[in-house]
Amino acid sequence: MTDVRRAPVAIPEAELESLRRRIGETRWVERETVVDWSQGPPLAAMRKLMDHWAGHYDWRACEARINALGPCVTEIDGLDIHFFHARSPHAEALPLVITHGWPGSIAEFLDVIPMLTNPTAFGGKAKDAFHVVAPSLPGYGLSAKPDMHGWKADRIAHAWAELMARLGYGARWAAQGGDWGSVITTLIGCFAPPGLVGIHTNRPMYRPRPGDRDAQGADYERMRALDSAYKAEDAGYMHVQKSRPQTIGYALVDSPVAQAAWIYEKLWRWTDHQGNPEEAISVDRMLDNIALYWLTASGGSSARLYWEASGTIANSDLTVGVPAGASIFPREISYTPRDWAERVMPNIVYWNEAEKGGHFAAWEQPAIFAREVRACFAAMR
Repeated sequence: MTDVRRAPVAIPEAELESLRRRIGETRWVERETVVDWSQGPPLAAMRKLMDHWAGHYDWRACEARINALGPCVTEIDGLDIHFFHARSPHAEALPLVITHGWPGSIAEFLDVIPMLTNPTAFGGKAKDAFHVVAPSLPGYGLSAKPDMHGWKADRIAHAWAELMARLGYGARWAAQGGDWGSVITTLIGCFAPPGLVGIHTNRPMYRPRPGDRDAQGADYERMRALDSAYKAEDAGYMHVQKSRPQTIGYALVDSPVAQAAWIYEKLWRWTDHQGNPEEAISVDRMLDNIALYWLTASGGSSARLYWEASGTIANSDLTVGVPAGASIFPREISYTPRDWAERVMPNIVYWNEAEKGGHFAAWEQPAIFAREVRACFAAMR
C-alpha cells in the first residue's frame, strides 16, 4: 500500500482511567539512601511527578496539539508509520523531515514545528520556512511495532526517503535529527536519495582513528570528559536495552511509574538546568512524552531499537555526500570535535555552538533550535 491517510489520535477514556488506577495502586520502593539523584529519581520527586500525572495532567490537551499538526499514517515496507505533516503557509518552504530519538518522541517537536513552518509568526522570514514531516520511529509512540527483527537505522533511513517521495517532496527536501535521529539523518545523508539538498544534526556523528583519543587540546579534553562521564554514570540503560530489551519491556509496559522513572532520570541527567529538570522542560511537557510511551505501550518496542541498530555508524565507512550542518548544545551528553565530524561529513557548511540547551534541543529550547535549523539550511536552499 502507498496511500497516506489522516490518523487523528483519540485515546479511549478507559485507558486514562486505567492509568490513574495503576498509579494509585503502585507498590513504592523505599527511599533512596543518598540526598541526590545518584541512585536514580528520588522517591519524593517521583511521587510528586506521579501525583501530578494522576491528578492534574491533561492528556486531552496534548492530544489536541498532536491532532492540530496533521497526523497521518502510511504503510512503508510492511509497517504503519505515523507522522506529523505540517505544511507551511509560505510557498518557498523547504520540505524537512525531522527525527527524534530515545527517550523522546514526536512530543519533542510540538512547540518547535510552528516555528519552523511559519517563521514570520515568530520574528523570522518567510524564506526560512519549512514543510515539516515528523515521523514516529518504528515501535515508538504512534507508529506500529515491528513484529520481526530487522528494523535497523539504515532501514529507517530508507523508509524516510520513501516517505518524503510519497508526500510529493522527492524533488527537493532536507533532513534533521538528534540522538537516534542523528544516526538516521546521517545515514540519509550517506545514501543521498534523490532530491536531498542536505542534512543538519544537533549531535554530529564521528569516526575516530587510532590515536585520536590521545589528541591534545580543549576540544579533545571536552570530548574525553563527557565520554568518561557517560560510560561511568549514564550508559546502563543502553546496555540493558541493547542486550535485553524484552526483559526491561515487561516492567515498562506494566507499570506507569517504571516507565516514568526510566525516562524522568534521563530528563534530569541530559537537560540544561541548575538542579531541577523542570527548569529545562515543564512537568506537563515531560508528561506529554511519558504518557505517549505509556498509552502506546512503547517501552519494550522502543528499547528494541538498541538491540537492532546499535553500532550502525561506528561499523560503517559511509560518508555523507551532501552538504551538512551541526549545532552543538552546551549540555549535550557527548561532544564531537569538528575535525572528527568532517570525516563523516566532509562538506560542512554550518557549524555553531548554541548558548543554551542539552540533549533534547528542540524540546528544551525550541526558539534556539529553530534558529539553528533555519541558519543551517539557509546555506543550502
